[in-house]
Amino acid sequence: MTTTRSTTPQPAPQAGPVTVPGFAVIPGAQVQHALQGRETLIVELIEATYRLHSAGDSVNPPSYFLRFPDHPSARIIALPASIGGPAPVAGLKWISSFPHNVTAGLPRASAVLILNDHNTGYPFACLEASIISATRTAALAAAATDWLTRNRPRPTHAGFIGTGLIARYIHTFLTRTGWSFDEIGVHDLSTDSTTGFRNYLQQSGTTGRITVHDTAEHLIRSSDLVVFATVASQPHVHDPSWFEHNPLVLHVSLRDLAPQILLTATNIVDDIEHCLKADTSPHLTEQLTGNRDFLHGTLHDVIAGRVTPPTDRPLVFSPFGLGVLDLAVGKYVYDHVASSGQLHTIDNFFHELRRHG
Repeated sequence: MTTTRSTTPQPAPQAGPVTVPGFAVIPGAQVQHALQGRETLIVELIEATYRLHSAGDSVNPPSYFLRFPDHPSARIIALPASIGGPAPVAGLKWISSFPHNVTAGLPRASAVLILNDHNTGYPFACLEASIISATRTAALAAAATDWLTRNRPRPTHAGFIGTGLIARYIHTFLTRTGWSFDEIGVHDLSTDSTTGFRNYLQQSGTTGRITVHDTAEHLIRSSDLVVFATVASQPHVHDPSWFEHNPLVLHVSLRDLAPQILLTATNIVDDIEHCLKADTSPHLTEQLTGNRDFLHGTLHDVIAGRVTPPTDRPLVFSPFGLGVLDLAVGKYVYDHVASSGQLHTIDNFFHELRRHG
């Protein structure tokens, strides 16, 4: 369900002395330094923010998609959001996905995150956000893996379909939060991506076997944890029999699975209203069936004990990705950099501050 903050009118901030707001720019190197090695802390932050959102203390409107007639596979997405709680903040993630960048040697996605002061509305920071986006995605995936396996055997064979930045971050968060696997399967349409991900796994100290699979079917059938982190724009996996061993599926890229897969599975999402949009696999399933009966609940329902996923069918987690999670990670980075004394501020960024001449 969509959760929003209370609509009870709140008093406006009291008038008083106003200082010129500062504006900081935080580049990717600082973002990475603030987050690296703190995976457990970030998972805890993501879980706390997700609980805050599920309790209604957030504003998280639908994402807005900018598409291009001459680049039909490309898009830029705006994710506005606001978090309540003891340290409220608002902001916007502006993230592009241009899959053809990969053939030119560039990452598919690029992003910035703007943080706004809750009381004045003034933006006070701009952060490089592709790392933030990958971090919050991976942290939520790690949290979901924990909560969704509490009543089933712990996965020992993980398989990654799609081997880009997101896959690498998900693996990092899983291993840094206590997961290890006897075998890791890898499948990607790009040989270079497959090779790069395998090299990353070897360098990361992975102790289990690393197996490169020629087909998605072989990988899925041999994995009890399947991670989809592709750039697919429409379903490419159609056969429910591939999942007859009832794996946990982290459907992070959202558009890989045909409706017939979801109709034979237990389906958990992060937020129902957000996930059933933009031709995601759950959205296509809703369009096909005319209802949402195939959904069993949200991750928060599982965390709160309202839903216990059965173990006799595949379990698919489809997270659309919530802007409030980007805000929480971004604000953590800002506070970390500011406390270190390394914040790069732009003097006089806001110039015309007088209402009258």
